Amino acid sequence: MRTLSVVIPAYNEAPNLPDVIASVPLAELAAEGWDAEVIVVDNASTDGTADVARALGARVVHQPEKGYGNAYMAGFGAATGEVVATGDADCTYPFDALPRLLRTLVEQDVEFMTTDRLRRENRHAMKPSHTAANHALSALSRRLFRNGLRDSQSGMWIFRRHVWDGLDVRSGGMAFSQEIKNAATLAGYRYAEVPIEYRPRQGEVKLNALPDGAANLRQLFEHRFRRPAAPVVEPARTDNVAPTDLVEEVPVAKTLVPGPRHEQQSADAVEVGASDQPDQPSRPARSWRPNRRTGQYETV
Repeated sequence: MRTLSVVIPAYNEAPNLPDVIASVPLAELAAEGWDAEVIVVDNASTDGTADVARALGARVVHQPEKGYGNAYMAGFGAATGEVVATGDADCTYPFDALPRLLRTLVEQDVEFMTTDRLRRENRHAMKPSHTAANHALSALSRRLFRNGLRDSQSGMWIFRRHVWDGLDVRSGGMAFSQEIKNAATLAGYRYAEVPIEYRPRQGEVKLNALPDGAANLRQLFEHRFRRPAAPVVEPARTDNVAPTDLVEEVPVAKTLVPGPRHEQQSADAVEVGASDQPDQPSRPARSWRPNRRTGQYETV
């Protein structure tokens, strides 16, 4: 049986958790071959969020350092599933759609799947000002990273565990959402964007529109022109030698690789018409987006 971790960050979301956790279709997932765990990351809540989550059968991870990205980093570190799915604890994301989304992930051989909330059908679920800001940030993100994603701010993703292990994602706040998408597409993972239903938020709004928007804008440029992470230097390991016998420790450089370079990348690049010149930026091997008219997935 395949394993799935559903990671949900939560800050003072105790009233919403019963509906959110109940919406994760554990029985249907099990019937389709998924052994799922629900992880709620308590991000320094003061309303008993952790106690409610635990009573509802979720596994609770505590992250005292506030921040959307900080919560996810703690949750991903604790996740045991070979596939990770995410969503907020405010009743906006359709966890009941997980079986369908997972089928797409498997059938299309996708490594990182993100979702698109910015459709006309969902316009009632978001303030007009928030909708405009999301469209603006997404347009700029597409321009900078050339990945074609329509919704750079969506908080529902499904990805294979090895993707997270291969990314250099640094944002501790709301910019984490756009950074993980752009990092995954830049790194060459096979990705897809799938439309979802987006629902009105329940409870207190935690988003600080102007500060968070400004931080996201700044992060887009910082990420686009970021230098690769510096190598981590570790001492060489010596087997069967006592510490007193070591004369000198020889440093060994271990480079943090931001993502895979697939063995079939050049062949796949030919399939989608990408250049194989060595000075070209890394592009995803394959990606899919559903055609809004036909409902069929098409290569982009």
